[in-house]
Amino acid sequence: MQSQSTRTGDASILASIAAGKLTARPETETPSTATKSGLQALGIGREQDTLLYVPKTYAHETPAPLLVMLHGAGGDARGFISLFPSVADEYGMLVLAISSNEATWDIISAGGFGADIERLNLALGAVFAQYAVDPNQIALAGFSDGASYALSVGITNGGLFSAIIAFAPGFVAPGRAEGEPRIFIAHGTLDVVLPIDQTSRVIAPQLTDAGYEVAYVEFEGTHSLPPDIVDRAIAWWLGGV
Repeated sequence: MQSQSTRTGDASILASIAAGKLTARPETETPSTATKSGLQALGIGREQDTLLYVPKTYAHETPAPLLVMLHGAGGDARGFISLFPSVADEYGMLVLAISSNEATWDIISAGGFGADIERLNLALGAVFAQYAVDPNQIALAGFSDGASYALSVGITNGGLFSAIIAFAPGFVAPGRAEGEPRIFIAHGTLDVVLPIDQTSRVIAPQLTDAGYEVAYVEFEGTHSLPPDIVDRAIAWWLGGV
């Protein structure tokens, strides 16, 4: 039989997941686990569900920025993380990508936070346990449905994520807001999947009015993720431009 304390703990964890709250945090002491650079699977979920790219310059003595990536509907971690090795090496940042449990993220597929928050929390915990992460430079980013999820989860967990990067989001539906993360939104003016007039041109002013610092970029393009827009977002986050 489970103890009352265990049952209470389980209930607390379940409540956090339902509220969209992440409990994983960077280690206060520098992890000394032996590491290697390049792409590696973290072994959470199916083999390719949680992937981490470690830059060539990573050294555990120096905490690195961490970018967490969320794919669009029908995508997966591997397809998304393949866009980032060169920029990761350029900026010396760790890049974590996870796959949603279903075809898209739980807040959309299940109508609320659940399995994907749990997987994200486990993946973050695994990264924090093995790698030195700068607690002031953790960003959550996503494309399309992943961008909507990044805005929703990031605003709910603003004490963990100092920045949110949303490429072509459709909506924002956070739980209880926390902290004041900076926000970058980019959207193509020719997007017919998530038309800009009904999405980012509404979302960006709403977030600005709510008191968030928002950098908003429109580009002439479709529902896509151009490399120059990715570079601009990362430079905004880490370079202050």
